[in-house]
Amino acid sequence: MASVTPRRMSPVRRERLYESLAAHISDFIEAQGLVGGDRLPSERQLATELGVSRATLSRALAALETRGRIEVRHGVGALVRDPAPSIGEAPGLLGEQLASRPRDEVYAAREAMLAGIARAAATNPQSSLRLAMLADDGRARTFEHTWRCIRRLAGSQLLADFDDMLAEKAPDPQDSPRLRASLDALAEAIIRGDGSAAATACLGQLTA
Repeated sequence: MASVTPRRMSPVRRERLYESLAAHISDFIEAQGLVGGDRLPSERQLATELGVSRATLSRALAALETRGRIEVRHGVGALVRDPAPSIGEAPGLLGEQLASRPRDEVYAAREAMLAGIARAAATNPQSSLRLAMLADDGRARTFEHTWRCIRRLAGSQLLADFDDMLAEKAPDPQDSPRLRASLDALAEAIIRGDGSAAATACLGQLTA
């Protein structure tokens, strides 16, 4: 496995959100020519070099992990992953079938995939982590952020990769009061470890 690049990342402004931090790290990966298996510096080192809190960095890494750009391994750290193929490049019959199936069918397939991811997230043994990632913090809950946290809690890169493929033809829903209520119910089910309720909360979420 390649060693950590000796070059340091330049700090980002503290007022920038974790999405900007994730983009900053992704740009660094590209600029340094890092490839699958290369390891990023530790979270402590990254937070110091970038001038951000560990909490903000953790959210940025979670975003990169759900996008398939890195893989966070316990006891190892964050490893770079090679970009996943797009739906048109998916190998074998799977990619061909997704590209040719009716949109409603792909939406149904993605909804079933989300239910599986939600059920897996609810079984995450760290109840404190489930609470920290999904508790109501007073802000309007968004689909993107909620599912980024759920996918990290689920801990299955394979499910995340399949969801990314399906999302190209069945994209995320637009914000609405109904969607936010559904996301609240989903988060609450995962926090209390109720996999069945979490899966049920996913029904109709893509068309909310």
